Amino acid sequence: MHSAKNPSVLVVDDSRLNVKILYEILHDEYAIMTADNGKQALQVLSEAKELPNIILLDLQMPQMSGREMFDILMADETLRKIPVIFITADSSSECELLAAGAADFISKPFSPKVVKLRVHNQIALRSYRESLEDLVAEKTKEVIKKTEEANHVLGSALQGLANVIEHRDLESGSHVKRTQFYVGALIKRLILSRSKYSENLLKMQPELIVKAMALHDVGKIAIPDRILLKPGSLSPEEYDVIKTHTVQGKRIIGELGDINGSMYLKHSEDICYSHHERWDGKGYPQGLESEEIPLVARLASLADVYDALVCARVYKKAFPYDEAAAMIADARETQFDPIIVDAFLAIEDEFRRISEHNL
Repeated sequence: MHSAKNPSVLVVDDSRLNVKILYEILHDEYAIMTADNGKQALQVLSEAKELPNIILLDLQMPQMSGREMFDILMADETLRKIPVIFITADSSSECELLAAGAADFISKPFSPKVVKLRVHNQIALRSYRESLEDLVAEKTKEVIKKTEEANHVLGSALQGLANVIEHRDLESGSHVKRTQFYVGALIKRLILSRSKYSENLLKMQPELIVKAMALHDVGKIAIPDRILLKPGSLSPEEYDVIKTHTVQGKRIIGELGDINGSMYLKHSEDICYSHHERWDGKGYPQGLESEEIPLVARLASLADVYDALVCARVYKKAFPYDEAAAMIADARETQFDPIIVDAFLAIEDEFRRISEHNL
């Protein structure tokens, strides 16, 4: 007997044996719904009083394949929020489907332990994200436009989300803080030096830009562990999946509130979506160039790259500070805005101090 609070799983597979095996693995902890193909599954979803917490979806099925059903789910604003784990013996389309929004894969034949862990992890991740988004959205609607206290509450919540993502990415816990300090230092220099950006930066409320920097990698919450935590080099297909964190970040920020009604959220969206664009137009996801790239994203790009250079990662050693600065200077007018690079070079020692004091 299942409690009303049991999470539910929709298993979609034309093999009754596979459905029975998954039922035996999961039924002690989850309420199980089943369908023989994509068409039947969509009917189950349309009639359900409550949508399932997760969908286990076979790729090859009659009447409507798993891929056809998945495309329909992704096109629906409500259904696309349900995590989809594909169950298949063929991993050839894994990277393509992960890039399209699939949560994970479970290989046949099934390992009960793997099935339980992956289902549990995806349901827990979705629950955490939804509860945090609800909290942030509630606070945003109440007072973000009216008081500094609201900005503080929202900032703390979003900073917490950023820290969760960072720790999942096996970082030290200080990357977010350092990049915020770098961006703040750049803004101060650009304003005090009366650069061409000084007036615009003052209007953009520098303190909100610094707060928004905390969420530059929030889209990584949607990247599967097997790719995000991979210690070795990524394949081209895996790198394509990693690059989707910019699009996923834009989506997450967009769900938190009215972007056009909050400068804070607008800065967050611009940073999430565009901090991997390049001055020469060779970046992603849109291939923007020069001043087409939002100013806040150009600031974030230099700060993020500098920190990546001077800090050791699982896949590389830290570069010496002088060498990192030289690499930033060499990327002037290719990867980075030349005015921002000049500001960085003028305060390079401050960047070094920030790095050394926030390990």
